[in-house]
Amino acid sequence: MKLFRFRRTIIFLIITLLSIHSFGQGNLKPNIIFFFIDDMGWQDTSVPFYKEKTKLNKTYRTPNMERMAKEGMKFTQAYACAVCSPSRISLMTGMNAARHQVTNWTLRKDKSPDPKHKIISPPKWNLNGLSPNEKIDHTINAVTLPQLLKEAGYRTIHVGKAHFGAGGTPGEDPLNLGFDVNIGGHAAGGPGSYYGKNNFSAKWRNGDEIWDIPGLDSYHGEDIYLTEALTIEANKEIDKAVSDDTPFYLYMSHYAIHAPWEKDDRYYQKYIDAGLNEFNAAYASMIEGMDKSLGDIIGNVEKHGINRNTVIVFMSDNGQPKQATRNRPLRGHKLTPYEGGVRVPLIVKWPGEIDLGINSKDYIIIEDIFPTFLEIAGVEYKSKVSQQIDGVSFVPLFNGIEQKEMDRPIFWHFPHTYDQPPYSSVRKGDWKLIYHHIDQSFELFNLEKYISESENLVEKEQDKVDELAMILSDFLRETEAGMPVYNNDGRRVPYPDDAVK
Repeated sequence: MKLFRFRRTIIFLIITLLSIHSFGQGNLKPNIIFFFIDDMGWQDTSVPFYKEKTKLNKTYRTPNMERMAKEGMKFTQAYACAVCSPSRISLMTGMNAARHQVTNWTLRKDKSPDPKHKIISPPKWNLNGLSPNEKIDHTINAVTLPQLLKEAGYRTIHVGKAHFGAGGTPGEDPLNLGFDVNIGGHAAGGPGSYYGKNNFSAKWRNGDEIWDIPGLDSYHGEDIYLTEALTIEANKEIDKAVSDDTPFYLYMSHYAIHAPWEKDDRYYQKYIDAGLNEFNAAYASMIEGMDKSLGDIIGNVEKHGINRNTVIVFMSDNGQPKQATRNRPLRGHKLTPYEGGVRVPLIVKWPGEIDLGINSKDYIIIEDIFPTFLEIAGVEYKSKVSQQIDGVSFVPLFNGIEQKEMDRPIFWHFPHTYDQPPYSSVRKGDWKLIYHHIDQSFELFNLEKYISESENLVEKEQDKVDELAMILSDFLRETEAGMPVYNNDGRRVPYPDDAVK
């Protein structure tokens, strides 16, 4: 009888402990991890996002991305802005770049990176980025995604690249924008160095200190790569949140694979041995180091037993830099209006909620992250925000439900002279129209037939040009998007529908 009572007591204790555990993370709101990569192109991975494997897919090694794609949902037509700061403000606010008007990258207060152009000048834009204070000039003030999640009981954790606001403004610090924790985030969009032995600083090459990564002093002088250091710190924050039974939003925003392209010695030599040149081998090593980080974070989630209550989203902020090998069959690169500049990898993993190995051809864009994460968290936000939300939640796609507006228009706006002539563009269904501001010319592509944007159909499809020019113009007017002006007479570049008349 005593043995029976002892066994019954043990079983009761086990059941009680299991109940306590399930009452913790198991019954909390879903944790959200946004694994956001900088400057990673659509094909800069061993995961094929095209209908067949490409040469680049066979060059790079990203086994953790492969695993994530097998265990989740891969989006083959995901889009961001063509450059980093606009993408980051869009995901934080749910607004299209034309609306929030942070249309180029930011760094120094009141200073634009745009060089002088002999024909046009960029319009006034929010060159100081996102700000919690509406009194800061040239900024967008909006209720942010982490702010809403924090109000809903989430611990909001920022790790890595911020690049939300210019140096010397409140928006340079993620703690002012709704994050509880900030590790390594500040005004700059790239690191001074990826090496701990260089203190993650640009000083070693006589560079500007504005690029130096803050808050990682404990790694200074160590033989450690920045991607690894950020991953260690991110996992510490996951440990703390789980210990406290607190749902968390981890914005794991890697600086990789942005310049400077410094080799990750853990992976570099095998790419050299495979015949890649020094730049491409360094680039590939940075990609593999990023993928190792993804695996480490997924592993930590699984170690804590919270994988079924954790959504992990992998995405890049724009296409690959022009120095890298082109993402064929896509045309163009970062900053350009073509698919190589704006089409990016996107994978979502949510065990128990998303079937394994699903591919979606529905197109989504970076501002869709905002309403998607809030829907996952069960946060009603429409009555809490002051800004107009352009993004649309893609949660219904997780269950195989098609978007109500399968051919909704999505937009890009780059009225700048930085490294690329200014343009605006729209995609609706399979059709994409690019409007070049300087000469008021158009390019029209059918992406289903010509994903490489190799055949301009303007002459053959004038009705489609007219239709899309009107849709694009209506959006630019509605958002009060800034247009460049001509230097010779100060005249504003006309909207697309005026240019086709």
